[in-house]
Formats: sequence, C-alpha cells, structure tokens
Amino acid sequence: METTQHFQKGHIPWNKGKLVGQKQPLKLPEIWAIRTRLQLAGKTRDLALFNLAIDSKLRSCDLVKLRLTDIAHGCQVQTRAMIMQQKTHQPVQFEITEQTREAVTEWIKEAKLSGNDYLFNSRFKNSAHLSTRQYARIVETWVSQIGLDASAYGTHSMR
Repeated sequence: METTQHFQKGHIPWNKGKLVGQKQPLKLPEIWAIRTRLQLAGKTRDLALFNLAIDSKLRSCDLVKLRLTDIAHGCQVQTRAMIMQQKTHQPVQFEITEQTREAVTEWIKEAKLSGNDYLFNSRFKNSAHLSTRQYARIVETWVSQIGLDASAYGTHSMR
C-alpha cells in the first residue's frame, strides 16, 4: 500500500510561528481596561457584546446567535437567561449584571431591535447575525487596543 506525501518541498505549514492551542484568559484589570475603553469611545454594540460575553461565558457560536427574546421581554433585559448550547445541546443559565443590562438596553434602543431579532445582526444581507469570524476580529481589536498581544488571546479568552 502506498502512502502519499501531502507536502511539497518548500511548503510552509499554516501554523508555523503561530501560537496554537488554548488562549490565555483575560484578567480582571484587562477586562476593566477594555470595558472602560469601549465606554469612553461610545461603542454601544461592542460594549453590549463584550459585557454579555463576560457575563454569559458562552461560546462565540452561541453568543452571536442570541436573540432579543433569549435575554429580554420587550426592551426589559432579564436578570437571568437560559439558552441551549449548540455544541453540547445542554441548557446553560447565566446571570446578567446590572452593568450589562444597561449596555444591552442601550444597544436595543440604538439598533431598534424588536421581537425575535438577533441581538448582534450582520451588516450583510446574506447573513442574519454577526459571524463568529467577525466576532473573533472584534475581540482581536479590543485586546490590541489595550496593548496586549492579540495572538495570545481569542474568543475563548472571554469564557
């Protein structure tokens, strides 16, 4: 039986020189630095997204698919929410802090969300909600804005 070599001479692996594996978690001072920077910049959506990510500890695929009805009744954001995880099919319950409720309420008003809308909708017509890749890019900008190495942190750092 023949085995084929799937590499070419001079081929560079995609992960050469890159940090692979588990990313570092964000520490409390780093969380506050990002939160403060987003508040000062007036980035309502990013602040709501960041605060919800920290409070819920959801995977990015679950976070970007949150709908208004998952965490709120009308414009009133609940103190607790429960959703079914996509990967494990297990329900997860999380508490939504006052600070997060305020940020999300402000985002709901600004984005004019209602009914069963996605909390973080996409700018593109062919996608209903923010993609996990776009969320990863957003996290990368948050981390680099506070002077950290973006390659050492990722969406899982929010969990």
